[in-house]
Amino acid sequence: MRKNFLAAFAIGIGAIAVIVTGILYMQRGARVGLTGNFLKVRTAPLDENSSVAVVDFRINNPSNVRFVVRTVTLVLDDPDGNRYDGQTVAETDARRLFEFLPLLGQKFNETLVTNDTIPVRGAADKMIAARFDAPESRLDKRRRFILKIEDVDGPITEIPEK
Repeated sequence: MRKNFLAAFAIGIGAIAVIVTGILYMQRGARVGLTGNFLKVRTAPLDENSSVAVVDFRINNPSNVRFVVRTVTLVLDDPDGNRYDGQTVAETDARRLFEFLPLLGQKFNETLVTNDTIPVRGAADKMIAARFDAPESRLDKRRRFILKIEDVDGPITEIPEK
């Protein structure tokens, strides 16, 4: 009797392990989120107390669910550990920014804006420009920038500068 019980118990545990593994395997692409990295970071002064940062980045959507952008924010992480949200610049204003600030160089990518879609298993090269109430020297002494992208369904992806 004891041998039969142990054999049945082992078979049951094995069957449960196979079922759980199968469920996890089938759900591997269902998590909404992005991965990415910074390609280029540029800063320029606007006046004595404010400056602008322009970040070109590449984002990938490794999931089986399309990512629709709700908000995009660039966050300054300074050496003291404080975080400051930048004021995101719209695409039309970003074009003007590049025209009037030749220090920034050429505009390479389109701005990531609300309702942009990153397709399933897709990638995109995008850009964000943000104004900070801080002199350019503070931006240059930063620990890093953090790009926060929120999906319309709620998940937030944070991509840190390396």
